Amino acid sequence: MPWRLVFKNITKHWLRSTLTVGSIVLAIFLLCLLRSLVVALDAGVRASAVDRLVVQSSVSLFVYLPESYEAKIAEVDGVRTVCRWNWFGGYYQEPSNFFAQFATDVDDFLTAYPEVEVIEGSVEDFRRERQACLVGADTASRFGFKVGDNVPLIGALFPRTDGQPWNFKVAGIYRSKKTNVDNSTLFFHTEYLEKALESGESGGPSGVGIFVVQLEPGADRVAVAGAIDEQFAGGPQRTQTNTEAEFQAQFVSMVGNVPLFVSSIGMGVMIAILLAALNTMLMAAREQTRDVGVLKALGFSDGSVFGLMITQSLILCGLGGAMGILLAKATEPVLIYLLSTTFPGYAVTGETLQLAVFVTLGIGVFAGITPAWRAKNLQVITALRATA
Repeated sequence: MPWRLVFKNITKHWLRSTLTVGSIVLAIFLLCLLRSLVVALDAGVRASAVDRLVVQSSVSLFVYLPESYEAKIAEVDGVRTVCRWNWFGGYYQEPSNFFAQFATDVDDFLTAYPEVEVIEGSVEDFRRERQACLVGADTASRFGFKVGDNVPLIGALFPRTDGQPWNFKVAGIYRSKKTNVDNSTLFFHTEYLEKALESGESGGPSGVGIFVVQLEPGADRVAVAGAIDEQFAGGPQRTQTNTEAEFQAQFVSMVGNVPLFVSSIGMGVMIAILLAALNTMLMAAREQTRDVGVLKALGFSDGSVFGLMITQSLILCGLGGAMGILLAKATEPVLIYLLSTTFPGYAVTGETLQLAVFVTLGIGVFAGITPAWRAKNLQVITALRATA
């Protein structure tokens, strides 16, 4: 294999080669990014606990359930704990500073979610103070929250009647061991919200958004879910009980068929880059027709000439693919930070990198196979005459 000739041909038209490599870098980076977004959407579903159910209104997730349902759900055989979750819907300082907040039953929450680990602060402080809260590590890093800080939140869904913000004290910062619970949420006491509603200090809907049910070991999920829904079949609000995985999947479906959308974008980009790389190699093959004739006249076999063209294509595409993969990994921490609210499970996984390598090699072979085949079958006399 005339390696010096391979690199000479690649660098002969450096601008064309640079643009080709750059387009492949962009394509592979986008492939890793888009694929990682799909993985992030599915991460919460795959990591969902098998011993938790979610009870919501059968009408809509935005229809609240009566508080009295909690005691009745707790009486169902197979139920270990019941935990209320109420969406708060506030923001920090300005609407663009949005992150999720939930009012919940502290003790039941900590029991039902063992994957939530307090890495700073104290669980005891969280239990003890009504205005205390737990903040996800990503949100704490985003806004610089520290244990003991006061966090004022504007209640969009639950506005205070005096127009002032709600005040929460950071008792702890948590990090979840699993992706089914993100690291961006603020959890606080249900009692704090309920007392404000009862006293008229705050407006907003009454009731409970969802009940999270932790099952006893060995309990039949299907049977427990059926018993809960049957209990409230006559109202006043009918329920729909799903596994945690099914509930997580609802949020993925709310943003539409993202995998199809992302796949369509990725396919369009790949086709464009394939055609660009193929055009580059076809132009290079035409310019190297005389070189091919000379090589064959000197005794190089058809296979060597074929390998020469394929190698050029693989080097160009491999260089672009490697740079695209490195760019995807280098930007991973930044994208995790930027996408922590909407795509909390974002990560460039090993499977994504393997796919990127496979696509890179595929582009290299596809772009080089046609010019390589033509060069292989080119006759010496024809090659020399074509450039005479």
